[in-house]
Amino acid sequence: MKFGTKVIHAGVKPDPTTGAIMTPIYQTSTYIQKSPGIHDGYVYSRIQNPTVVALENNIAALEEGNHCLCFSSGMAAIEAVIKLLNPGDEVITGDYFYGGLYRMFMNIFAKYGIKFHFIDISNVQNINYYINDKTKLIWIETPTNPTIQIVDITGCANLVKEKNILLAVDNTFASPFLQNPLHLGADIVMHSATKYLSGHSDVIMGAIVLNDSLLYEKIAFIRSSCGAVSGPMDSFLVLRGIKTLHIRMERHCFNGRKVAEYLKKHQSIDKVYWPGFSDHPNHNVAKKQMRDYGAMMAITLKNASLEKTSKFVSSFNLFSLAESLGGVESLINHPATMSHASIPKEDRDKIGVVDNLLRLSIGIEDATDLLEDLEQALNGLDN
Repeated sequence: MKFGTKVIHAGVKPDPTTGAIMTPIYQTSTYIQKSPGIHDGYVYSRIQNPTVVALENNIAALEEGNHCLCFSSGMAAIEAVIKLLNPGDEVITGDYFYGGLYRMFMNIFAKYGIKFHFIDISNVQNINYYINDKTKLIWIETPTNPTIQIVDITGCANLVKEKNILLAVDNTFASPFLQNPLHLGADIVMHSATKYLSGHSDVIMGAIVLNDSLLYEKIAFIRSSCGAVSGPMDSFLVLRGIKTLHIRMERHCFNGRKVAEYLKKHQSIDKVYWPGFSDHPNHNVAKKQMRDYGAMMAITLKNASLEKTSKFVSSFNLFSLAESLGGVESLINHPATMSHASIPKEDRDKIGVVDNLLRLSIGIEDATDLLEDLEQALNGLDN
């Protein structure tokens, strides 16, 4: 099946009881057993639920993986992967990353004896300097949050091949429509399903996709033991959202290009971080591993103080100042005080998360209206 058919049909079957074409919301905690240990595959919804399973089968098909596990949030999905590790193990990750990841790694797991190396992975060869016999995981985002750096997934996979090191890729910013990391050598793909998969800013959920059955069983055991499961109602909403993923992403990408090109020419903008530009440091990598360049971008305002930047982000009519991304509506985020505030300022400044940096999630509104909203806000910078 082609992608546009998979989003609608993969993993989804009519309800066998009623023939309902939409997957029912199985709002139940437990299931009747015919006799002790004899059942129809479901015993307790912390372990499995039919609505959740339908969503997992659908997401696995979109990523062309063998298995999927859904979680109560993207952070819960990441946590489950880190719980595969033991004290003394080491993780290599990027220094361009979501602030919540830094908070989890350093404030939660570091105290249990897991060591984290935050490095520039835009050049994958830098990984070589940190790999040793304690390295068990490489965790990358691509595109990265918030400065939209691109990491060569195949290059990372080649470095750890046959070294008993897992490669996990956060594919949230790209979605399966634009990129399939398993095909590029990754062992684990993670999504914050809150974002593009759901697409409507009404669900919190995470997902992990992988091929290895033993690894799947280990993570499934962690999920059922620790309980960070997704609920049937949320799973129904994400499954519904995915049915329009392909047409939403086409519009996201179209609008993203229009906005990026407009901003790059504007006199009040210093930098535009978007991988579709030929002068993006890893444009050729993005061209190789992505089908389009997406609708996530970052900008820096020229000669703007924190006060001026704060005034600017509050001056829009259509762009909403908010956390999150990937919904049908356009959002603007100030990473230094919002999504990345948990990272110390000195570290933020080193990776370009400066006070005049803004992250944009371009929605699916009419592009002309978005450009007009940007124009009026930028005109206000000089007033």
